[in-house]
Amino acid sequence: MANTSSRTLRLLSLLQTHRYWPGAELADRLGVSTRTLRRDVDRLRELGYPVEAQRGADGGYQLAAGAALPPLVIDDEEAVALVVGLQTAAQNAVEGMAESSVRALAKVVRVMPARLRRRVEALRAVTVPAVWSGGGGPGVDPSALTTVALACRDEERLRFGYRAADGARTERHAEPHRLVPLGRRWYLVAYDLDRAAWRSFRLDRLTAPEGTGARFRPRELPAADAAAFVRAGLEGLPRPHRIEASVEAPAEAVLRRIGRWAEVEEAEEGRCLVRMTTDDLSWPLLALGMTGAEFRVVAPPELADRVREWGDRFSRAGRAGAGNPPGTGSPPG
Repeated sequence: MANTSSRTLRLLSLLQTHRYWPGAELADRLGVSTRTLRRDVDRLRELGYPVEAQRGADGGYQLAAGAALPPLVIDDEEAVALVVGLQTAAQNAVEGMAESSVRALAKVVRVMPARLRRRVEALRAVTVPAVWSGGGGPGVDPSALTTVALACRDEERLRFGYRAADGARTERHAEPHRLVPLGRRWYLVAYDLDRAAWRSFRLDRLTAPEGTGARFRPRELPAADAAAFVRAGLEGLPRPHRIEASVEAPAEAVLRRIGRWAEVEEAEEGRCLVRMTTDDLSWPLLALGMTGAEFRVVAPPELADRVREWGDRFSRAGRAGAGNPPGTGSPPG
């Protein structure tokens, strides 16, 4: 069970949503009895927070409208989620989103408690943005993410377990350099002390990262930046699908829609070429569909086959949606 102070903070964080919480549900979320919950609510009231209570079997709690709250009440994982989300939005190609996200990120970080501010500023400082290349990816433990980020920023050596693509597990001792979110994965670029070479590590394969307390002098990275180093390493891996499509729209318009996910090159007025590399043909189809324009697959032939397959499926769904059973009638004009 969490100690009293952290539990009170958690209670305030839940009440901060301005949602009405039934007492039993709120006690269950906190892992306490209803009697302990009442004591915690009384403690918040003593601190000046106007918590309203409704009596009875279906009673519950909520903060009074217009209650003055502390600048920001979030826990560690919420802080990581917030800064990652805003930073991702700040790199978004959607018009108007980047500037607003940067402003919001600056305001949010400024009002965080010092301990959390140090963690999220470390994450921002050592993260290098990169263009998405397609494919999905597993999640990363937020605590591991911030531990690695702090070690990068503070130039502190790390020890961690690592699982290779073939399942082999090893212990690593490294000098962390930068974090790179690429595609739907996070990578750590670091100098591997045991192998005396630069490496990139997928964070979802990394376990129990821990700072050693030993500082190091940064080495020169053999690449333009950390994102370029990760991309160069990935180019050497087997990637079966190199996508190219001709899109009937200006490059500028296509860049605004899918520029984070693909390379876009102006071909002629009103038309552009879109290229990406992926191990899953579904993602390029989604991206091309999001352009909102006519397109033609140049390569590979497998993608053209997938377009026809999806087209047939969507046509059947459209006919069924219009009141006809699948496989009958004509597509809507």
